[in-house]
Amino acid sequence: MNDLIIRKFESHKGFEEAELLWKIKFDTIRQVNRRDYSQKLVTAWAPTEQAPKGWQERVTLMDPFIAELSGKLVGFADLQPDGYIDHFFCHLEHQGQGVGSALMKTLIQTAKVKGLGKMYSHVSITAKPFFEHFGFLSVKAQEVEVRGEILSNFVMEKKLNAASC
Repeated sequence: MNDLIIRKFESHKGFEEAELLWKIKFDTIRQVNRRDYSQKLVTAWAPTEQAPKGWQERVTLMDPFIAELSGKLVGFADLQPDGYIDHFFCHLEHQGQGVGSALMKTLIQTAKVKGLGKMYSHVSITAKPFFEHFGFLSVKAQEVEVRGEILSNFVMEKKLNAASC
């Protein structure tokens, strides 16, 4: 993973980069999360009719970190000002290879630099073990509606201090 670079989203690359991030999210939900969720739910969660313009605006606002391997986008994650991780996705062909770990370490370091006391996210069943590996604890299980389907996930948080990483 010597060729792995973590960088900020480059909004000047516009539609093209945002579209690649949507593809990572779409493929991960449709193929990886499919292990833990029904086909009907993953179809609602990652709809094919996603509006690229709306997605580009959302990506620009979330200002994610991008994982790039040998020039190819292989993951992304964001950290909002209050410590909320809204998106965290690794390319389906690069899972278990250190991409997610590099992104998470970047988020944790960024949160510490910003002086945040905690980080939190709404974590899928699929991603729960990964988040637990980084010291996130489940606060509660929840069910949320996604385009008429019920998605079970977990509110997880990680308290931050100088020793945590």
